[in-house]
Amino acid sequence: MVKSALQIARAAYQPKLPKALLGAVKVKEGEPTQSVADQEAIKNLFPNTYGMPLIQFEEGGEAVNFPAINVGVILSGGQAPGGHNVISGLFDGIKKLNKDSKLYGFILGPGGLVDHKYMELTPEIIDEYRNTGGFDIIGSGRTKLEKVEQFEKGLEIIRELGIKALVIIGGDDSNTNACVLAEYYAAKNYGVQVIGCPKTIDGDLKNEMIETSFGFDTACKTYSEVIGNIERDCNSARKYWHFIKLMGRSASHIALECALQTQPNVCIVSEEVEAKDMSLDDVVTYIAQVVADRAAAGNNFGTVLIPEGLIEFIPAMKRLIAELNDFLAANGDEFNQVERSKQREYIISKLTPENAAIYASLPEGVARQLSLDRDPHGNVQVSLIETEKLLSEMVATKLAAWKKEGKYVGKFAPQHHFFGYEGRCAAPSNFDADYCYALGYTASVLIANGKTGYMSSVRNLTAPAAEWIAGGVPITMMMNMERRHGEMKPVIQKALVKLDGAPFQKFAANREAWAKETAYVYPGPIQYFGPTEVCDEPTKTLQLEQAK
Repeated sequence: MVKSALQIARAAYQPKLPKALLGAVKVKEGEPTQSVADQEAIKNLFPNTYGMPLIQFEEGGEAVNFPAINVGVILSGGQAPGGHNVISGLFDGIKKLNKDSKLYGFILGPGGLVDHKYMELTPEIIDEYRNTGGFDIIGSGRTKLEKVEQFEKGLEIIRELGIKALVIIGGDDSNTNACVLAEYYAAKNYGVQVIGCPKTIDGDLKNEMIETSFGFDTACKTYSEVIGNIERDCNSARKYWHFIKLMGRSASHIALECALQTQPNVCIVSEEVEAKDMSLDDVVTYIAQVVADRAAAGNNFGTVLIPEGLIEFIPAMKRLIAELNDFLAANGDEFNQVERSKQREYIISKLTPENAAIYASLPEGVARQLSLDRDPHGNVQVSLIETEKLLSEMVATKLAAWKKEGKYVGKFAPQHHFFGYEGRCAAPSNFDADYCYALGYTASVLIANGKTGYMSSVRNLTAPAAEWIAGGVPITMMMNMERRHGEMKPVIQKALVKLDGAPFQKFAANREAWAKETAYVYPGPIQYFGPTEVCDEPTKTLQLEQAK
């Protein structure tokens, strides 16, 4: 494999660890825990892994001779920068316990466990991947571990390889599956521990014990670099409005963090749109007003940040989509017989007046997309909607109407961007390289102490890495019951942007000024070498939440 100069230099980087993990470790157990909601239901579903205490690791334990242990590791779901360092930290941790310990990686996600596809991760392989982005060491997949047959099939290869513990690196759904698996193996007394690690660039897997999910820092810095570059171009040419859609279907953490880093003219936060019961027209009017106000000051340019899941947060759009889903599920064959040019009118005639009016207001392409492309469950594929184009088209229509009324005097030339995959496999920032390595190492200490059904937790993240607090949080503590595919299921509660939280409040206090002025910030590329205030800085979100 040919390596770039940066890859060669990065391979030598030694991630920093909390000082509690450097020597012998003492385990401090807290009070019993309970789930964030639906306590009785969660307790009944997880009798063997519910109510366990929080765990914190401290310096000063007695040196222990651990027997060699075989561990399996799975990368689950979408990629996030730093996954390779979680595996490196886990590898180094189990080797420190006993040099004869072995680590097996299951290929292409949880499916590898079920299908018995694996490889042993040797020191040579691990060293190739330290401090690199991506999940290509073993690949990832989206197979859900939820059926007894899968658990039993996985157990066959676990027994064959002598694996005592399984580490699942994933987001909220993957860690929910890890919890279900931990409960099943505990109930059967199979002697297999299951530990989770919190991954997702979307930032929606967090709580008091998980201050941030890994990959969020690097992804936001990567997006903020290109947003800053676009802002610089925008401020140089002074003739385009750039509509930039960012990943984050279930929450707007990425858009908010990037706004705090780059100070665009507009950033839409889905959670605020929902809380204020804003319509699509309200969102469009808000953007159009900023465009008109800037034009009046002679500035026919700007940047707009849009979270990818926005449409699902607009209450009126949500109601339209729900009615469309139900109507097309029942009348799909009849709809398919209608002549293509008359399908729009057909749907308008069949919807309730409120939803018909919204559907009629949508640009042709978006209306067609809503009625044509369904997922296997018969639902609208909202993620395929090019929200950035939808908004710019509707803003253009509104501005044209205002121009006729003499309310707008400028020129509006939109450009469109979607930043998604570009951020998921970037080389991890120093923060993510350190944080991920510490999460993996912490998982090895949880395993050594016989824990199962825990998620690796590293906190106090705005302090220097030596002062980080490592430990474990029971996964059941984060769970609640939610309706999925028509039935109530236990799932880890998603963390949405808190409108009363410090990050949103900082944004809200500044957005009017950013809308009028050209107050762009250009963060530049991630820095790996140099002053610590440049290289090791955590996200603005973390700094504001921790008030440091």
